[in-house]
Amino acid sequence: MQIDCKLASNKHQTETKQRTSHGQARIASGAHRERIGIASGEYRIIPHPIIYVVYYPVILKFNICIFQKKVVSLHPNYTFCISVAYLPPGLKSEISNLKSKMKKLSLLVFCAFACMSICAQETTVPQRYVGGDISMLPMYEQHNSYYKDVRGKKINDLLTWFVDTCGWNTFRVRIFVNPIRQAKGATDPSVCQDLAYVTALGKRIKAAGAYFMLDFHYSDEWVDATHIQAPVAWKDASDEAMADSVAGYTRHVLQTLNEAGATPDLVQVGNEIMYGLCGIKVAPYNRSGDNWDGYLGLLKAGCNAVRELCPAAQIIIHTDRPTNSGYNNYYYNKLVNGGVDFDIIGLSYYPFWHGYLTADQVTSKSDKNHLVNAVTNLGIMFPNKQVQIVECAYNFQYWPTSGVNFDTQDVWKCSVAGQYNFVKDLVDALKPLENVTGINYWFPEEAGNGDDTNWNTSSGTVLTTWLNRGFWDENKSTSGHAINKTAAVSATQTAEDVCVPYYMHNFLPDNPEGIDRTSTTIIRGEKRVENGQIILLRNGKKYNILGAEL
Repeated sequence: MQIDCKLASNKHQTETKQRTSHGQARIASGAHRERIGIASGEYRIIPHPIIYVVYYPVILKFNICIFQKKVVSLHPNYTFCISVAYLPPGLKSEISNLKSKMKKLSLLVFCAFACMSICAQETTVPQRYVGGDISMLPMYEQHNSYYKDVRGKKINDLLTWFVDTCGWNTFRVRIFVNPIRQAKGATDPSVCQDLAYVTALGKRIKAAGAYFMLDFHYSDEWVDATHIQAPVAWKDASDEAMADSVAGYTRHVLQTLNEAGATPDLVQVGNEIMYGLCGIKVAPYNRSGDNWDGYLGLLKAGCNAVRELCPAAQIIIHTDRPTNSGYNNYYYNKLVNGGVDFDIIGLSYYPFWHGYLTADQVTSKSDKNHLVNAVTNLGIMFPNKQVQIVECAYNFQYWPTSGVNFDTQDVWKCSVAGQYNFVKDLVDALKPLENVTGINYWFPEEAGNGDDTNWNTSSGTVLTTWLNRGFWDENKSTSGHAINKTAAVSATQTAEDVCVPYYMHNFLPDNPEGIDRTSTTIIRGEKRVENGQIILLRNGKKYNILGAEL
């Protein structure tokens, strides 16, 4: 069998993105690269004594790619285009059997005994993302806070610990136009992320080999469903002038990040913007007085600027009514029909505001909406869009007493165990859904008010109030914040059995036997060293660092 391989080098921080009917493919070098070849998910592998036949189930046609078994594991730094110049005997009958099981089969080239050339198609399974919004981490570090792991050991760098120990591959950071972090009691001290702050944190994320998700607020302060104010400098501008400001500001931020080596991989054009942006109001239902033309103009301006400055980045449109399918369908249809160019439907999901996760949890409730049903519906209505949970969280203590729409403590108690069970249930419920490609936990680094000597004064305060949704103890501690865990690690319970951050990597694809591992598919668990060898403990079993069971 003659095989001709053409190699195209993927330089560091340069990515290739392919659009297909099933979503996006991302190929990158570095610690988070995704190797080309046979992967899990939407490719199926049919064994043959000499070859592998791989077909990709696209909606309207099937492509067959044939190559030698030895080239399944490909070099990490190159994209391979493979030409096969021979088909062995017996392939014709095998393909005939395949055809009888398929409604339609389109062969690129077919000849049983003559020379032929078939081009292998690159992996088109969408990349999956798991991680958290760590926008406050530098502030905690500045105020002398540090964290402990499941065994009580000091974590030297929380960001790299999330990557190397927990298997996270994505970090989200918000950015404000002109945030003013004032004294305690004046404004929210967590509104501090200006361009310099975000650039420094973005560089750390990229250096750790992780994906960088940038969250534009297009405001000087928090933006959400009830707060859609424009930055002070843009206030009272016309629709056209406001769109120009959005475009110019987006370009400026992205150009700065590009030049600093902190190019975002995912970009949110707005934060929870279902009801408006920069003072322009809309609603996810037919309402008189809404300015959809002006609103769509802002989104197009922002999205076009992202395509111009970061062509490999995926664009997210973020909303906050995740369980309401009627609202979701109305809103995103407006965007699609209005010509907004985006890739991902981003959702916030907080059970105390948005309701339950699965059908079995709402059988006795008056509100029958639940997240799994809603995101499944989004996959039907918008098959070319991915869905990501870009924010989620749950209280481990002090259940909120106001502003709560659902009391979900009947399913997840307001406790460390309840928080763990919520995240585990979320990961397990969404993993089988092909259109869901990301889960990001909001504010996992929360650790009280800060731990310097001025903890109770304005100069020493990271927060003015606790949210009680992070993964560590909130109380001031000069010896480090203990991680929340449901039980001690033992011979039968590993770290991911008792701690949320250790469990979240399970949302990433499973690792099929014999396939080359990467940072996004490696079997992860608690690291130990036995007889000079690094091993991983997971569910009571031992694995080497390549994922092979010992």
